[in-house]
Amino acid sequence: MKAAVLAAGYGQRLRPITEKFPKAMVPVGGRPMIEYSLLLLKHYGIREIMINLHYLGEIIEEHLKDGSKLGLKITYSREEELLDTGGALLHTRPFLEKETFVVINSDVIIDLSLSDLLEAHKKRHATATLVLRPDPEADRYGPIEVGRNLRIERFLGYEAPGRSRAPLSKLMFTGVQVLEPRVFAFLEAESSLSSRRFSITQAIYPKMLAQGEPLYGYRFDGFWQDLGTAERIKEAESRLQRGQARLHYL
Repeated sequence: MKAAVLAAGYGQRLRPITEKFPKAMVPVGGRPMIEYSLLLLKHYGIREIMINLHYLGEIIEEHLKDGSKLGLKITYSREEELLDTGGALLHTRPFLEKETFVVINSDVIIDLSLSDLLEAHKKRHATATLVLRPDPEADRYGPIEVGRNLRIERFLGYEAPGRSRAPLSKLMFTGVQVLEPRVFAFLEAESSLSSRRFSITQAIYPKMLAQGEPLYGYRFDGFWQDLGTAERIKEAESRLQRGQARLHYL
């Protein structure tokens, strides 16, 4: 199995730190934040990884090189213009399109069992499984609503056809997902209709939902931390130092 780690962003909320370093290389707990995602994948035997690069990407590449120091095989997808998540995945199609693959953001820390996630994805015959978590700010970021069986029934306001009227649970996306190669047909269609730059969550998943594609959530209640701001990095470091969060893959 292969994976993509998304690391092309500008890190606007981390300025002025990111004026000299790409966000993925900002240190958290003594290591560049991207290494948490890489080591999680390695722990579960996913060693062939594609990292997309744009802003100051050469610094990431210079640090990680081919990944051999971490026991990985890393290749890079260099974006001349920022492609967003959907465009980035389409750009890496030759690397990912042969089998089920994992996509993870480089700016999160999560104590997740990838084996349990992959088992749930396979059992449900899902086209995509998104790791979701309860969060009081879910409405602010755009809630993803699931039924009792965790099938996604409403995505950013778009509803699945013929959904039941049963109550739905509002959850928030963690930045980790499992996808089937079938998703590339939707990515190609979007690229031909609009531009090379588009978001998989905003442009693709609502359309897949409308067409009845099996999209599922995987509820996660364990340790997760977004690293998008200096305050959140400090919070993550504090929780790790105090032992409030233990990462099983380190």
